[in-house]
Amino acid sequence: MLVTKPTTIFGANSVKVKRQKQPGSWEKTTLAHFLRLPLYFLIALLCILGSPVLAKVPGSINSLSQLPINSLMSLAVAADPASLLEQGQILYKAGNFAKAVEVLQQAVQASKQQGDSLSLAVTLSNLSLAYQQLGAWIQAQQEITESLNLLKGLDENQNRQKIFAQSLDIQGRLQLTMGQAEAALETWRQTEKIYRQAHDQSGVVRSLINQAQALRSQGLYPRAVKTLEEVSQTLKSQPDSREKTVSLRSLGDALLVVGNLEKSHQALEESLMIAQRLQSSTDIAASLFSLGNHARKKQDNIQAIAYYQRTVTASPSPLTKVQAQLNQLSLLIGDQRWAEVHTLSPLIESQLDQLPLSRASIYAQINYSQSILKIKSGVLPTSSQNYYSGFSIKDSTVLLARAIQQSRSLGDKRAEAYALKSLGGLYEETGQWSKAQDLTLQGLALAQSSNAPEIIYTLEWQLGRLLRAQKDINGAIRAYDLAVETLQSLRRDLIVSNVVNQDVQFTFRDSVEPVYRESVELLLKSQKEKSDEKILEKARERIEALQLAELDNFFQEACLQGQRVALDQVVEKENATAAILYPIILQKELQVIVKIPKQPLQSYTTQISRPEVEELLVELQKNLVDPTATKAVQTHSHQVYNWLLKPIESELQKSRVDTLVFVLDGPLRNLPMAALYDGKKYLVEKYAIALSVGLQLLSPKPLVKQQLRALTAGLTKPPPGFNFAPLLAIESEFDGISKAGISTTSLLDKDFKKKNLESKIGAAPFNIVHLATHGQFSSRLEDTFILDFDGEINVKDFDTLFSSQGKTIVELLVLSACQTATGDKRAALGLAGAAVRAGARSTIASLWQIDDESTAMFVSAFYQKLNSGKITKAKAVHLAQLQLLNHPNYRAPSFWSAYVLIGNWL
Repeated sequence: MLVTKPTTIFGANSVKVKRQKQPGSWEKTTLAHFLRLPLYFLIALLCILGSPVLAKVPGSINSLSQLPINSLMSLAVAADPASLLEQGQILYKAGNFAKAVEVLQQAVQASKQQGDSLSLAVTLSNLSLAYQQLGAWIQAQQEITESLNLLKGLDENQNRQKIFAQSLDIQGRLQLTMGQAEAALETWRQTEKIYRQAHDQSGVVRSLINQAQALRSQGLYPRAVKTLEEVSQTLKSQPDSREKTVSLRSLGDALLVVGNLEKSHQALEESLMIAQRLQSSTDIAASLFSLGNHARKKQDNIQAIAYYQRTVTASPSPLTKVQAQLNQLSLLIGDQRWAEVHTLSPLIESQLDQLPLSRASIYAQINYSQSILKIKSGVLPTSSQNYYSGFSIKDSTVLLARAIQQSRSLGDKRAEAYALKSLGGLYEETGQWSKAQDLTLQGLALAQSSNAPEIIYTLEWQLGRLLRAQKDINGAIRAYDLAVETLQSLRRDLIVSNVVNQDVQFTFRDSVEPVYRESVELLLKSQKEKSDEKILEKARERIEALQLAELDNFFQEACLQGQRVALDQVVEKENATAAILYPIILQKELQVIVKIPKQPLQSYTTQISRPEVEELLVELQKNLVDPTATKAVQTHSHQVYNWLLKPIESELQKSRVDTLVFVLDGPLRNLPMAALYDGKKYLVEKYAIALSVGLQLLSPKPLVKQQLRALTAGLTKPPPGFNFAPLLAIESEFDGISKAGISTTSLLDKDFKKKNLESKIGAAPFNIVHLATHGQFSSRLEDTFILDFDGEINVKDFDTLFSSQGKTIVELLVLSACQTATGDKRAALGLAGAAVRAGARSTIASLWQIDDESTAMFVSAFYQKLNSGKITKAKAVHLAQLQLLNHPNYRAPSFWSAYVLIGNWL
C-alpha cells in the first residue's frame, strides 16, 4: 500500500489489485494471468497489498482530486510539497507511473527545501512504490530506505508511528517483489505489532493479510489459510466493514487455490452479502468476480458467465467491466458460442478505446488482440463470418503495436515486454522468424531488467521455438535450458498460477508442460546425432522435473520432501536385478530410456504421433476393466509391449533382470504394466513390476525381518450420498491378513473415521496401513479421496493423517478398493499424488474397482509372501498376481492387473 494519512484505510480502487497488476513476487504468483491473458483476468488474493491507498500527510487538504489527469500533467511545478504529493498520488492511481515519479521527485525537493522531514518521508515512500511499478528496484530500495531512516530519527507520536507502519508496508512489498518472502513476512509482523499498539484494528487486518501473501509465496498454503481464517474469525463478531468483506474474499480466493471449493464458496458468498449490505458497488463487483472465478474452476461455465455479467452490471469501474467481459469472452470462445461472441466482441472493442491509459488497460488490449486470433482460428457459423472477416492478423498487429507504444509512454518496461512478446508470437504464427526473433529479444531484455521471471521464461521459450524453426538446434537447446531454469526458480509461484482457472491442469498443460516436452524432444534429437549419455541423463532429469511440477501443481504446493535416493543408485548397489524404464511420449515419437545395472543409459524410439498413442491407450484402458475383453486387451497391450520392451528384451534377459521399474509418462500412468503382452505371455509372468513417481525414492529400505504390524480399516457400505457398491468381503480380506501372520488392529465401519484412524496411527508404530474402502483418483485435487464412515477424506489430508506417527514412516500403504475417475485421461496423477502425500515408502493401490472376493484372495496371498521375509515387495505383488492369473475364475487381466506398486519395491 502507499502511505496514507492515519485516518484512511481504503481507497476507491483498493480492491482492484488483480487489475493493476503490480510487478514482482505478487505478479509471479499470478503467473497464469500473463500466460493466458486471452482467457481471463483475475482478482488476486491480496486486495489491500496490491492496490495501495494514496493520501496526503496528515492535515493536508485535498484540492486536486477533481481535476482531469491532463490538467494535472500540465500543471506548472508548484512550491507546495503537499500539492505535489497529491498530484503524484493521483497520477499513480491513474496508472501514469513515470509521470508520477517526476512529480514526486519534485515533491521530494520541495520538502527538503522546507525542512519538513515527515512530509519528505511520506513522499519518499510513495516514490519508492512508483519506482516499483516501473521495475526500478535499486531506486525503489534507496527511497524506502531513506524514508525509514528519516522516520526512525523523528520523535515517536501517533502520526509518526502510523506512517512508519505504512512505510514498512511498502518495504515489505518491495521485499516480496525481490523474492525475499521471509524478510517481507518479518516486516509485516512489525507493522502488525505497531498497529496493535496503536489499537488500529484495520491496520492489523491489513498486516495479517499481507503476511498470508508472504506465506503463500513460500508455498506455505496451510499457514496462509490459517492466517486468513484467524482474520475472518477476528472480524466475525464485528460490524460489517470493508475490511471484513475484503478479508473474506481473500480467504475465499486462498481456499480456492488449495482446492477447498466448498469453504471457498461459503467465504465468497459471505463477502458478497456484506458488500451488498454496505452498498459498496466496488466490493460487490469484486466478490462477484471471485465467484465467477470459482464457478470457472468448477467448470460451470454457465454460472461463471452469469457472475461475470453481474460484475459488469455492478461495477462502477469501466476497467473492471471490460475485464469481466474479457473473461466472459474467453469462455464463450472456448465453448464455441459464436453468436454470443459476435455480440460481445464489439462491446469490448468500443470500451477499450475509452479506458484511461494504464498498465491494466494495456493488458486488456493484449488480451483482446489474442482473443481475436482465437476467434479467427475457430470454426465460425455463416452468420458471424461477415463480421469477423474484418478482423485479421493485421488488426491484432495494430492493437499490439499500440500497446507497445502506450507502454513506452508510461515508461512501463514490464507491460512493454509482455506486449513485445505477444507481437513476436504473432509474427511467429505467420512464419516471419526474423521479425519475431527481434521482438522477442527486445522483450527479453526489458523483462530481465524488470525482474519479471514469469514473463522471462515465456520469452525464452518463444526464442527457443524460433531458433528451432530456423534450424539452430544448439541455440534452441540453450534457450530452452534457460526457460526451464527460470521455471525451476518459479516452482513455488507456479503452484498458484491457476487461482481462477477452470481446470488447473489445462493451464499447466498449455503454459508449462510444453516447455519441458519440447526441450526433451530437442535434447533427444541432439543425442541421436552425438550419442552422448549425458544428454540422455539430462533428458530424463527434465522429464522428472516436469513430473514433480505436475504434482506441485496438483496439490498447489511443493510436495516432495525428505531424504531421497536416486533410482540408479538403488539398482547399482542394492538390487542389481532391477532395470528402470523411462517412456517419454513426444509429439511425433515415443522414446524409451533404459537403465540396466552396470550398463550406460541407452534409448530407442518408435515413430508414432502422440494422438495415436493416446487413442490406443484409452481403448486399452477401457477394455482392461472388462473381463470379457481379453482378446482386445492382448491385441492392444501387445502393441504397447512392442513400443516399450521389445527392443530391449534380449538385453534384459542377458542381464538376468527380474524386476522392472517404470517411471511412466502421461496417459501411460493410467495403465498397469503387468498387463503388457508379448504375444505369448503377460509381462507379469516374466517380471516383478513397480512404478516410481520420479527418479528418486524416499530412503528405500526392504522390510526388515521383524513382526509386521498392520492397521486395517474398512467400510462395507458407503456413507449416504455416495454411489459405490458394498464391499461385503472386507472381513474375509482382513482375516486373510491375520492368517498370514501379520499382527493387526482393525477399524471397521462406524469405527473407521478419520479421527480414529489418525489416533491409532499416532498411538503405535505400524509398518503397514491397509485401507479397504472405496476411493477415487482424479487429476483434480478436490475429486481425489477415500471414504470413511463420515464421508470423504481428501488426499490433501494424507500428509497429516499418516505423519501422526512422528518420525516413524509407514513402510507400506495399501488402498485395496480404489479406482481412477471415469473419463479422466490424467486420473493416475491422483494416485501418484496419494502415494507422495501419504509419505509411505511404498503404496499398493487398485486402478479400478475389482470383485471383492478376488481382492481378498490377492491380499491374502500378498501378505503371506511378504511375511516370509525372503522377497521384495515387488515380488510379493508379482506372486500374488500370478496366483490370481492361474485361478480359473480370475484369469482375465481385469482381476489381477489392477494392482500397482508405487515407490520402494525392495
